[in-house]
Amino acid sequence: MKLQQLRYILEIVRQNNHLSAAAEALHTSQPGVSRQVQLLESELGFEIFQRTRNRIIGPTEPGQLVLEIAKRVVTDMAALKSLKDDINSGTHGTLTIGTTHTQARYVLPRVIQEFVRTHPDVQLVLRQGNPEDICAMVDAAEADLAIGTDTVNAMPNLVKLPCFTLPRSVVAQKDHPILEVPELTLEAVGSYPIISYDQRYSGRWRVMNAFKAAGIEPKIILSAIDADVCKTYIELGLGIGVLTNITFDPTRDTELGARDASHLFEPSTIFISLRSNTYLRGYMLDFIRSVAPKLTPSVVRAALRDANDGRAGGD
Repeated sequence: MKLQQLRYILEIVRQNNHLSAAAEALHTSQPGVSRQVQLLESELGFEIFQRTRNRIIGPTEPGQLVLEIAKRVVTDMAALKSLKDDINSGTHGTLTIGTTHTQARYVLPRVIQEFVRTHPDVQLVLRQGNPEDICAMVDAAEADLAIGTDTVNAMPNLVKLPCFTLPRSVVAQKDHPILEVPELTLEAVGSYPIISYDQRYSGRWRVMNAFKAAGIEPKIILSAIDADVCKTYIELGLGIGVLTNITFDPTRDTELGARDASHLFEPSTIFISLRSNTYLRGYMLDFIRSVAPKLTPSVVRAALRDANDGRAGGD
C-alpha cells in the first residue's frame, strides 16, 4: 500500500470519477492510475469504486471509508512536511491561502502588507474561489487555510473559526430613488431589479432569506461572483445591489451611492477554515491573528484540539 495510491483515489473523486482528468491533474497516464487503483483494491480485498462498463461511477460503501482514511493520511503527511519545514527552515516557508474575491480585494490587502513587512522570508500564495472551492482546497491540503463565508456543504474535516461579520448596504447609481426613500424597507428594495451574488455565496442566501420571510419575490436580473462585477452593472443602471458595506468605497465608487441595510439583512460571518490535523507554523498563527486579533494562538490550538478530541470520542 503506497501513499501515491491514496492520492490517486482521492484525485479520482475530486475529478468527479473521471480517470483521464485525474491522470492529467496528477501528471501521469490514465493506465497508470487505473493500474495503481487495481493494485490497492487487490491488496485490500474489495473494490473501492463501483464500475459500469469499465467506467467509475462512484465509491462503494467500504470504498467511502477508504477515502475518508486516505484523506486523513494524506493531510497528516502534509502536516509532517510542514513540521519538517518548520524545524529545518525556521521563519522561511510558504503560506497558501484560499480566499474569496471580497476578502482578497477588501479585507486582506492591509493584513498582507503588514505580514510581508514582518515576515519577509515567507512567500504568500493567494488562491481565489467561491467558499466551497477554497474550503475544498484546504480539505485536500492544497491550501493551508481558507478565508471566506460559510459553505453550503458540510466540511467535517475542517475547523471553522469565526473572525468577524460584514453588514450590508443597498448600492445604487448615485441618483437612484432607492437612496432617497424616507424609510428603507424590504418592500422598497424588492420593487427594483436586483444584481446579486452568485448562489454559491452566503450573501445571496441571506438576502433571499430576508425577502422570503417577508413574502417578497425579488427580481434578480443578474448574478455575479464578486462585488466589483456587481458594481459595474449597477453603474450601468441595470439594477441595485445588496452588498457588504466593506465593498463600497466612496472615494472610488464615485458614480454610486450606498445606504445602510443592516436592519433588513443578516450580516455575513467570515471564517478562517483549517484542517483539524494541520500543523500550525508560527507565521501561520501570526497571520491568523492579524486577520482576527481574537484568534490568538491559544484559541486556535484549543479549537483544533477540541475538534480532534471530539472526533476521537465519536470513533
